[in-house]
Amino acid sequence: MENYDGAIEIQRSWTAGLKPDPLLTVSEWADRHRMLSQRASSEPGRWRTSRTPYLKEIMDCLSPSSPIQRVVFMKGAQVGGTECGNCWIGFVIHQAPGPMMGVAPTVELAKRNSKQRIDPLIEESPPLKELVKAKRSRDSGNTVLSKEFPGGVLILTGANSAVGLRSMPARYLFLDEVDGYPGDVEGEGDPILLAERRSATFQRRKIFMVSTPNRKGLSRIDREYEQSDQRKFHVPCPHCGEYQPLEFANLSWPEGKPEEVVYICEHCQSRIEEHYKTQMLEQGQWRATADCSSKTAGFHLNSLYSPVGWFSWADAVATFEQAKRIPDLMKGFVNTVLGEPFEEEHEAPDWNRLYERRERYRIGEVPIGGLFLTAGVDIQKDRIELEVVAWGRDKESWSVDYHVLDGDTAHPEVWKRLGTILAKDWSHPSGQRMPIRVMCVDSGYATQDVYTWARTHPQAVWGPAGAVARQPRTVVAIKGRDRNTALLLSVSKADSGSRKRGLKVWSVGGPVAKGELYRWLKLDRPTDEEQEAGEGHPPGYCHFPQYNEEFFKQLTAERLVTRIVKGYPKASWEMEAGRRNEALDCRVYARAAASIYGIDRFSERQWERLEEPLKIQTGKETSELQKTDENPTPTEPASWLRGRRTKRWLER
Repeated sequence: MENYDGAIEIQRSWTAGLKPDPLLTVSEWADRHRMLSQRASSEPGRWRTSRTPYLKEIMDCLSPSSPIQRVVFMKGAQVGGTECGNCWIGFVIHQAPGPMMGVAPTVELAKRNSKQRIDPLIEESPPLKELVKAKRSRDSGNTVLSKEFPGGVLILTGANSAVGLRSMPARYLFLDEVDGYPGDVEGEGDPILLAERRSATFQRRKIFMVSTPNRKGLSRIDREYEQSDQRKFHVPCPHCGEYQPLEFANLSWPEGKPEEVVYICEHCQSRIEEHYKTQMLEQGQWRATADCSSKTAGFHLNSLYSPVGWFSWADAVATFEQAKRIPDLMKGFVNTVLGEPFEEEHEAPDWNRLYERRERYRIGEVPIGGLFLTAGVDIQKDRIELEVVAWGRDKESWSVDYHVLDGDTAHPEVWKRLGTILAKDWSHPSGQRMPIRVMCVDSGYATQDVYTWARTHPQAVWGPAGAVARQPRTVVAIKGRDRNTALLLSVSKADSGSRKRGLKVWSVGGPVAKGELYRWLKLDRPTDEEQEAGEGHPPGYCHFPQYNEEFFKQLTAERLVTRIVKGYPKASWEMEAGRRNEALDCRVYARAAASIYGIDRFSERQWERLEEPLKIQTGKETSELQKTDENPTPTEPASWLRGRRTKRWLER
């Protein structure tokens, strides 16, 4: 190179080094430096805040130039909340280094997030790759749960680890999916409070909470949002220009045709088609709807704002229509589409209403529609109680029989009577005889007696799809669990000794099963007009024969109560004074047995295989058979009238 002056070049480089880094906001940094990896994003390439304009203000509140200290983001699915937090992580590493902690609901989820999101964030963004050494380097400080960089460190942990939450002081806290956190972490209290104590000594701390909400009254993200300025994203109508937040109630579509959905402007009543959404989002504004003197900014966003190509209005409508048909899905719709906490009905169903709607099918005979049988067994000191339940399509159920077997459960006689019921075949209107496929027996009382009896019968196994019963008359020893979990059935870890002797003990999520059952019990019977139009009972509908009042009082004996425990709200099922709950427990265990048999994952072909041997008829013949089945002359089941206790509350 001619006329090259090394001194001038050195001076130029030295001068450039004196120039401070540009004061960027988090959104500006993301647009300039962040690259999305193909293995972590459906739209790989350079990050564009313009793709999700509503995230700009949220990210900028996390910038050092903003006076906001706490940012709360309550959201629906498919709006980019977690990626917003990941942009903040990248900004901290590059522009504002300091100790930072990222908290996922569990340590396992934290590890998965590190591998699937944080590692690609660092590897694909050149400034970050220079600051965080590769894992293969010796003493790199780059592990799955720890990322060191000049001036700071990122620690990833789970809300279920008290040790991880108190591992170090943190100026920055990223609390992801906080409604999935346990209520009490290892007896040390609320994990959010534990984490926030780590940042208490920092004057210019930043805390970012993001989550899809869960249940009303228990939702952490909803509680934090209520204490903020409650901002909503307002967008202009493309026809009249008036601003408004997008609300699901303003969608309009022909029933059964979600693809024809449009949005109705609340000001001019114009029909807004979804292709206008990109334009509307670009001009959107966050507006506070509540006064808040604290340094907390709260943002709420439902999935109607999701960019075109991610989650459409038609998708939201289709999800809603499905939830109307299957009430069990409504909670998911409210949480993930509306981005709102689901308000469950805490009151128990009215036992008198259930008593009055009893049907007159024969006790001890499987009604048409019932395709397989399960049984739930509750063990007491002086008796065994059990319910036999028939299950059909859409989880419709019929109580077939209820037995109270009097006798000291420490003696073998009462267990022999239970074995007799398990060995019985039950008649079906088709002429076929049906066995109990799975019987779940509670092992909370007389545990060793239950284990001993269960070992003498076929056992369920845990396969790729969950618990599986491979033989009729399978017996499963279970324990009811009161943990607030999304799982109805899981493997118990507390009884490893019994598993070594050839017996697995399964855990049944009582809160899950009871909440589901109470929703089913509140379903309305189809009207005469609906039945004439060919509409059947709603999914989950429960049928009962001519049981007496005591059965229905026991079935509805508990209610969901929310109390403050160690500073945080906790919901628990509590029995009303003066009531017994054996019938409720038996139904919960019978439901768990149906899950083991496969009702939650049956394909259409599997339902057809269950129907085929029963010769289910169609058309007029089915109608006549149904009438015969549901309206017989009532019969007195002899098995119900044996024993002093049986006569006292089961006879009519």
